[in-house]
Amino acid sequence: MRWQTLAFIALVGFGAYQFSHTSPVEISRTGILIADEPHQIPIHSPPRLTLENYRVEPLAKYIIEARVLGTERYRLGREADISPVDFALGWGAMSDTAVLKKIDIRQSGRFYFWRVDEFPIPREEIESHSANTHMIPADSAVARRLNEVRPGQIVRLRGYLVAISADDGWQWRSSLSRTDTGNGACELLWVESVEIGTVS
Repeated sequence: MRWQTLAFIALVGFGAYQFSHTSPVEISRTGILIADEPHQIPIHSPPRLTLENYRVEPLAKYIIEARVLGTERYRLGREADISPVDFALGWGAMSDTAVLKKIDIRQSGRFYFWRVDEFPIPREEIESHSANTHMIPADSAVARRLNEVRPGQIVRLRGYLVAISADDGWQWRSSLSRTDTGNGACELLWVESVEIGTVS
């Protein structure tokens, strides 16, 4: 078999693998799927989190169950080395299929963007019940699990909102609010456990 044929087969196989791991999971059921707000818990005795060449400061314990509105993977730059994937997450009305069908959602450049022709729910509810979250896997097992997550699934994530800094002065800090928007409004989440579910 010629190498060109082998290369073509490998490319097709890789494409099929990528599609099966990134294609959205369709959810036909309408209504709010995730009623609970994310839980942000103050830390009284911060754990020691280690990341090669960086300082990690835990800011709050964080537990979130949410619908995955989108995933975006990054491969270039310092941020990608620390956090290789972002999840756009929704809860409350932003976990409702009927609402989400009327909102165009995309991710790019570490931001999450949405657009509507007309608002299915108030703007403030869209902003306060969805978030772009930068995922920092605590270990290789968590990293593999995060890579399995697809849009449309329900995830439960546990870990810490953190601030990361380096000796050259570079910093990356998590938001501690669910109502802020724009630059600095994303959550930077040190992920210690991932549970994945679906809803038919």
